[in-house]
Amino acid sequence: MTRRTYRLITCLRTLFAALALLSCAQLARQTRIAAQPPAARVAVVNDTLFGTVISDPYRWLEDGSSAEVRAWTEAQNAYTRRRLDAVPGRDRIGSRLDALMQIGWLDAPAVRGDLTFYEKREGTENQAILYRRAGDGPAVPVLDPNTLSADGTIAMDWFYPSRDGALLAYGLSESGSERSTLYVKDLAAGEMLPDSIPHTRACSLTWLHDGTGFYYTRYPAPGSVPEGDETYYRRIYFHALGRDPAEDPVVFGEGRPKEDWPDALVSPDDRWLVAFDYVSFTHTQVYAQDRSTGLWRTIADTIEANFIGQVLGDTLYVMTNYDAPRYRLLATTLTDTGAVVWRTIIPERASIMQDFAVVGGHIVVDAMVNATSRLEVFSLQGQQRGEIPTPTLGTVDALSAEVFGRDLYFSFSSYFVPPRVFRYRVDTGEVALFDSVAADLNTSAFTTEQVWYPSKDSTMVSMFLVHRKGLVGDGRTPTLLTGYGGFGSSETPVFQRNTFLWLERGGLYAEPNLRGGGEYGEEWHKDGMLGKKQHTFDDFIAAAEWLIANGYTSAEKLAIRGGSNGGLLVGAAITQRPDLFRAAVCQVPLLDMLRYHRFLIGRLWMPEYGNPEKADECAWLYAYSPYHRVQQGVAYPAVLLTTAESDTRVDPMHARKMAARLQAANSSGRPILLWMEPKAGHGVGKPRAKIVDELTDEWSFIFDELGISAP
Repeated sequence: MTRRTYRLITCLRTLFAALALLSCAQLARQTRIAAQPPAARVAVVNDTLFGTVISDPYRWLEDGSSAEVRAWTEAQNAYTRRRLDAVPGRDRIGSRLDALMQIGWLDAPAVRGDLTFYEKREGTENQAILYRRAGDGPAVPVLDPNTLSADGTIAMDWFYPSRDGALLAYGLSESGSERSTLYVKDLAAGEMLPDSIPHTRACSLTWLHDGTGFYYTRYPAPGSVPEGDETYYRRIYFHALGRDPAEDPVVFGEGRPKEDWPDALVSPDDRWLVAFDYVSFTHTQVYAQDRSTGLWRTIADTIEANFIGQVLGDTLYVMTNYDAPRYRLLATTLTDTGAVVWRTIIPERASIMQDFAVVGGHIVVDAMVNATSRLEVFSLQGQQRGEIPTPTLGTVDALSAEVFGRDLYFSFSSYFVPPRVFRYRVDTGEVALFDSVAADLNTSAFTTEQVWYPSKDSTMVSMFLVHRKGLVGDGRTPTLLTGYGGFGSSETPVFQRNTFLWLERGGLYAEPNLRGGGEYGEEWHKDGMLGKKQHTFDDFIAAAEWLIANGYTSAEKLAIRGGSNGGLLVGAAITQRPDLFRAAVCQVPLLDMLRYHRFLIGRLWMPEYGNPEKADECAWLYAYSPYHRVQQGVAYPAVLLTTAESDTRVDPMHARKMAARLQAANSSGRPILLWMEPKAGHGVGKPRAKIVDELTDEWSFIFDELGISAP
């Protein structure tokens, strides 16, 4: 035997021995890794924006109606299915998630005298059922969307009972599109009225006291405005029951910018119609019409601030950040003439005012302290009367009451407390449980802590950490870092069913309060928007660095997840610091920030992100736009991009283009997967069965990439 032959035999024996040591799961994973995703055709389009040439190799993937794009997307779906379906233990992950997602959901009720109307989902129901209760009587179902489609893809988007609770206006949409059609039901007779109004997405509706009609918002019919503008031109109309909706007059909005978003409110005595016109996420204009004369009065138009209000008699109460970034409560008399005079009812304080309700001669305020809720009671003149106790530190999701009533309802949850609704009786101070959902969970093994860490510019940022008690800081804990950081939306402790799958397997869940959110007032929001949006990404990256530096985890054990604006966050994180993360789930994301405003309702977000058609704003958008920051030959983390074919908010083109670019550029060998969900939208109205499937994909992906065994 020659020395060369001996070395060959020795090498073969070593190879066979190594293969014998590989588990079936490892072999299966190697087989999956060997497969390649479907290639995307490169067809470069060059744009010159303010002197800079910008290349777009996958512009053709923007056209979702193209046969070529559909075929490519179907091939991507098939590739993703092969990979995710082969993850070891996927069936056990799905089984546990199915059980967790049977923990129900409910919301604070709409109050109509002694009647309450509220949504609740339990068990295997795909959609929440609308119930009505009289006093402390039993809950009676009045509308069950689960009976409207076999697969649960018809959803009730919103509902508004009439003042006496006899009539119900509600909106239905299909496949998560949120393109609602308005219907009216006579609850006493159990019959549908002939009134049916299309194009009522995210409808704001307010009934007249006698139930003969209502003010409502709707969008133009296709063909009545330039193509593509059907998602704009929201206007307030008045509908008299029984009239052809085509004859409904426009009451507010005619001639105003197409991006305006007006909502309507009628005072309890029917005298006043108030229009809150959301010009942007930082600017609300307010107008009041005296319905007895038809005359309009401007309450606020040039003030760059937010206003949210209620009417009691001739007094308009508003929560506003006008000269108060942490918000305050003001009031003005609608019958006054001349310049508006504001009276301060509750001044700006250290806490952040989130919401308020006028009820039974009192004002109840939902205030936020370090991203957790406090409920405080005041007189109509602003004297503090006390606090309403909550079960633990957590989140009050909604307040609901009638101004002349005596009961306030609020919904509450925390990381370990499933949704509950409580009733507070303002005349006695009594707090009672109104309704709750059952949860077969032992949460005693877990804990929550709030930490503070420095961002890149030394700004201190808070973060919630949820994990098993007695966590050892050895740098090996699998960690999921998530965030949002936009539009003044606050990330607070709320009950998230699927997170328990992660906690039960020893994972750590981290949720920072990034700039761009509303956890610390309007200044915090503005410090993470427009030209300061990079602060949001810096805060998120700093959270990851802090978790690693403090021994919680390592880059190999760190996954990130975010959706919508949070998908933009994830896209920015993986393109700015690809070395910092092992895996990323990027859901219904915005990623091409130079063209986002051209699709669906993207123009509504320009006050938050900026206008790519302006030189200075284009510069900051281009600087962080994830799609444009992908670099050839960089080792990117494993990425799962998810989108939905019926998404009417964020166009799926973002996920398609990003998947193609990452797949072509990535040198790490880790998978870049794209999943386009059929018969689904941005998330609202998604049936429980689809949610379980979606979560099974996401957690299977994370478990597999981080090397975690299934339950």
